[in-house]
Amino acid sequence: MMKRALLLVVAAALIAPVMVGISPGLAEDKRAMGMVTGSESGTYIQFGKQIADIAAQEGIEIIVKTSGGSLDNVRRIRSTENAALGIVQSDVLGFIQKKSDDPELKQFVRHLRLIYPFYNEEVHLYASKEITDIKDLQGKRVAIGTENSGNFVTSMNLFHIMQIEPLEYVTGLEPMDAAAAVISGEVDAMIYVAGKPVSLFTELAKVKSNPDLAPYFENTHFVPLNHEAILKEYVASDISTSDYAWFEGHVPTVAVKAVLIGYDFSKGKSAYYKMRCNQLGELSQAIRDGIGDLRKHGHPKWAEVDLDQEIGIWTLDACSRNPRTRDEPPGKGLHEKIIDAIKSQ
Repeated sequence: MMKRALLLVVAAALIAPVMVGISPGLAEDKRAMGMVTGSESGTYIQFGKQIADIAAQEGIEIIVKTSGGSLDNVRRIRSTENAALGIVQSDVLGFIQKKSDDPELKQFVRHLRLIYPFYNEEVHLYASKEITDIKDLQGKRVAIGTENSGNFVTSMNLFHIMQIEPLEYVTGLEPMDAAAAVISGEVDAMIYVAGKPVSLFTELAKVKSNPDLAPYFENTHFVPLNHEAILKEYVASDISTSDYAWFEGHVPTVAVKAVLIGYDFSKGKSAYYKMRCNQLGELSQAIRDGIGDLRKHGHPKWAEVDLDQEIGIWTLDACSRNPRTRDEPPGKGLHEKIIDAIKSQ
């Protein structure tokens, strides 16, 4: 009971104002493009909102939606929901192709395309100081995010690589609750995958400065992730004081790539497919034209973005690779030229 009470106190200390997303109940324009992102405290939704702002300047409406993460996003793109776009971790495609037990989902992902690569997402292994290496998670209680989220995918992949079997996979906790659980001792560690700096860990400064909570907080830290086996599949990165002011020093970690994906609308002949393909071209151009402004005024992670980088097994989207701005209508066909000739003076 005491631990649970402490958990609630820590969670309360972490609460901070967040940007209000678009209400799921809001009536959606049929032309609007739904974009599924991530949690309110993550980097995906910040990128999504900033893309929506850039797109709006070109008359393109993007409805930014929260989600449970990468696998949830893939499933929602597959559904009848207005979710034409999604931001996911790059390792989700391989995870589905190799490890999913859903044959229809495996078939569906063949129709997903890479619109743009974004940034590295650092793996934050936050744990009690008794955990000094990822191998120490053997037989421990580890919070790994919402089941089927990108966080879940990467966590399970890391356990597979390192041949680790935790005592308990703690799923369903929101990131803030998971951090509070680590500090209070409810769990031994949490794995959180997001582009640094993450607002969740920035807010831990409030816990450190709270005299009643500081002793518990001082028993936690970031655990290094730099095993050779892990580096074969992930990119080397780090976490340092420049990311989180309360954290002293630097620890090595690894990262996955966040990518913007969508369904392949390039081969469809219906009016809907053509509309969506045209919109992807317009959106692609809007992002490319606005990248300078995004790097200057957007999330710090925009500085890492290389829009032309190729990402592993992902196929590039044909619609967004042939952008057409709204000021450049398609060339007229023979029928239209004949009509023009008839109407001319």
